[in-house]
Amino acid sequence: MSATRMIVMLLADLAMVIAGFYYGYKLLRGFRNFLLGLEWVIMAVSGVNVLYLGAISLDPESFSYSLMVFFDAFSRSFGMTVIIVVGMMAVTHCYRPSWWVEALAILAGIAVGLNRALDPRPVELSWAIFYLVMNLVAALFMFAFMVPKLWRAGDRGNATWVAIGTGLGAFVAIIYDFVTLPGEDADHSLFYIISLWIWALMIVTFSRGYLALERFNAAADERTSAPDGVRPRGSIA
Repeated sequence: MSATRMIVMLLADLAMVIAGFYYGYKLLRGFRNFLLGLEWVIMAVSGVNVLYLGAISLDPESFSYSLMVFFDAFSRSFGMTVIIVVGMMAVTHCYRPSWWVEALAILAGIAVGLNRALDPRPVELSWAIFYLVMNLVAALFMFAFMVPKLWRAGDRGNATWVAIGTGLGAFVAIIYDFVTLPGEDADHSLFYIISLWIWALMIVTFSRGYLALERFNAAADERTSAPDGVRPRGSIA
């Protein structure tokens, strides 16, 4: 890997780390949205681990390498997919999952992460297809519910950025295990530079879209409150 690519990749990783910790804190604070906040923090911690792994020359025998595999499998399977969808449903469908739904989603991601990390190996075709399907279904949810609701709320800026982030995220999922980019090197540095910048963008755009819809829903609840101050229940999706 050239020095230039290394610097750009480290900057992209740092951007993801900062975005993950910043928006993770905002969404975890007071359990505003536990699932979304947790996934952003996991991605940030994963980014910190990548920085450390780079400092020790990407040693495949290190615990840090196994940790990288774990975080990658967690997010690709249930983190950036099921956890994101269930978390976003708080503003798209006024759905707040019970603790056992949250626990099930997290445990499923942990199970996949351990399966891959305890026996690090190339991603088999069946796993690659599984990751791709999960990510494309999550992207479909964002295009079908998150983007239209932001657009209908009049926030076309956030709607556009969420659509861009979703589309680029789907692009990364599609090429991850199936396409080698032109000009790629043995370390796949070009792919990681692109994907890290896109993941950082997704954290920012998804979080801003979520917070915008949260404010919109709160304002809608205020407008439809009964005279005695009792708010009606139900979805405003």
